[in-house]
Amino acid sequence: MLTTPTRRKRAATILTLAATLALAAPMAEARPGGGSSGMGSRGSRTYAPPSATTTAPTTAAPIQRSQTQPGPAMGNPGMNPAAAQRPRFGGGFMAGLLGAGLLGALLGGGFFGGLGGIASFIGLMLQVGLVVLLVALAVRWFRRRQGTPAAAGHARSELSGNGTGPNGMGGGNAGPSPMGGLGGGGMGRGPAPVQPVQARPVQIGPGDFESFEIALKGVQEAYGREDVAGLRNLATPEMAGYFIEELRANEAKGVVNRISDVKLLQGDLSESWGEGNSEYATVAMRYAIKDVTVERRTDRVVATGEPEAVELWTFLRERGGRWVLSAIQQGR
Repeated sequence: MLTTPTRRKRAATILTLAATLALAAPMAEARPGGGSSGMGSRGSRTYAPPSATTTAPTTAAPIQRSQTQPGPAMGNPGMNPAAAQRPRFGGGFMAGLLGAGLLGALLGGGFFGGLGGIASFIGLMLQVGLVVLLVALAVRWFRRRQGTPAAAGHARSELSGNGTGPNGMGGGNAGPSPMGGLGGGGMGRGPAPVQPVQARPVQIGPGDFESFEIALKGVQEAYGREDVAGLRNLATPEMAGYFIEELRANEAKGVVNRISDVKLLQGDLSESWGEGNSEYATVAMRYAIKDVTVERRTDRVVATGEPEAVELWTFLRERGGRWVLSAIQQGR
């Protein structure tokens, strides 16, 4: 039979082990973005998998945390949301008027039901005249809203694409776009489809690869120092915000993630492209890293990360600017 001191000692051991496991479990990959399958933004390709490379031959983990919302401009042309919500001509109200008038005539009544056959016929004529007047007024009103001159008796509307998506990006070319859609708009009875963002090729040279390697080390070391200003200088506001959230979570748990000895072992370009004034480059990188999580108060090691990692980092720059980190995805 166990004595009371023995029970207390065993309970304390179990509690200590449970606390250690609770700290270590979520921090096996505590480096920046290591605990997420993917976060950040890649422009119009945010939700498209990067191209496979020698360094990362399998499909990268999808981005699950992003401020970029999926939609028609993400390479999936569809109905313009604003146009889809616009009331269609002749719906609802007009149908009610016609239905009430015609049904009333067939039954010997209408808006003036109960006055007899002649009154019913006159009522039907008045209703037809009212409908024609309302149709003409509606046509004029819709054409004024669309910025096109109203023409009496011209019931067909002309919709021409302006070459921009809902976020102001894209082109209006009439031929196939690099994103797989057709640019430009033609005449039709329905709203023109939103065109996918048009991409252009971007050349990446040795100087760019050197910048990517410097950024890899800089972001990791700034994260290990909990250097918020450094992270904001090296990454987009979105990515810096994610890193700051992770650092605050560590602080709340009473731990700190110490990173050192970051060394790029292998890297190659997955894809590069431009959208508007922005240029993107996704790079697969395999690198060595010393990643240790310790208690702030005692410096006791509670978790140790893998010595190597394979990730795809996407960098963003404005034309003539410098590269900053805009997304991280884990290689599988």
